[in-house]
Amino acid sequence: MKTSEAAIEVEALTFRYGPRIALRSLSLRVPSGCCFGLLGPNGSGKTTLMRLLATLLRPTEGCLRVCGHDTTEAPSTVRRCLGVVFQQPALDGDLTVEENLRLHGAFYGLWGTALTRRIDELLTRFDLQERRHELVRRLSGGQQRRVDLMRGLLHAPRILLLDEPTTGLDPLARHAFWQTLRQLRQTDQLTLIVATHLLEEAEQCDEVALLDEGRLVASGAPEALARALGDEVLWLETPEPEAVAAAVQTHFDVEARVIGTSVRVAASDAHALLPHLYEVLGARLRSATIRRPTLEDVFLVHTGHHLHATPETALTS
Repeated sequence: MKTSEAAIEVEALTFRYGPRIALRSLSLRVPSGCCFGLLGPNGSGKTTLMRLLATLLRPTEGCLRVCGHDTTEAPSTVRRCLGVVFQQPALDGDLTVEENLRLHGAFYGLWGTALTRRIDELLTRFDLQERRHELVRRLSGGQQRRVDLMRGLLHAPRILLLDEPTTGLDPLARHAFWQTLRQLRQTDQLTLIVATHLLEEAEQCDEVALLDEGRLVASGAPEALARALGDEVLWLETPEPEAVAAAVQTHFDVEARVIGTSVRVAASDAHALLPHLYEVLGARLRSATIRRPTLEDVFLVHTGHHLHATPETALTS
């Protein structure tokens, strides 16, 4: 992964839909060549940020630079640097695969032999040569996603924005899609920006930014973020979280933090502590879980609630 230059720089970015704030003073730096994840529940501001990066929206405050260019001052230059894969395929189902690609190529001034050669190259790479004359609506969901990815790559962008790119795909198709992304990074030296609410996708990124209600709550390498919570995390589920947390600290002299309806216990040897917890608090405990920390735990610790998907609106997602 290259780190000498920033592919994307976000500085004190705020965006409002009327009185509603979708992003709040957000600052990020995405290194060139990085696979960067935006992780958060639906409604956290991921899609708004993607639209701002794609120059579809203008910041209310702050600034965005893509490939060194300000998105407000040089939107046309920024668009040539970007390929975009939206939540739903941006394809015409009544056109063939090749017709869709030729139409998109025309938007970027591609035509003639050069465009034909590029389409041939991508059809071969994505193993869709035999589908080039087939109507897109007759393709499977996974095949449509590959065509949409080809559309985003047609003009050889430096950065690829992927907004919930595996929405609607089954696990096998999702796995195949991520295999394709990994291959693209190696062959095309692409910077990938992936918005997702799926932990398993965010964990495949080099770096990840956790967003909640338009705020950046944590960022860094997924393993480093999880490791900062310790080797193991002990979670207690109880109807009396405040009382249980106080009792844990009083009886065992370890940190216990109430997060939502759970209590996180910071114990160096959770397995040894657990039987003693049940001796003292058994009647108050619904369950106790010891596990290696995940990005879900990181999100929970920083926000006080779980990373649950909620209905996403077109404006604030």
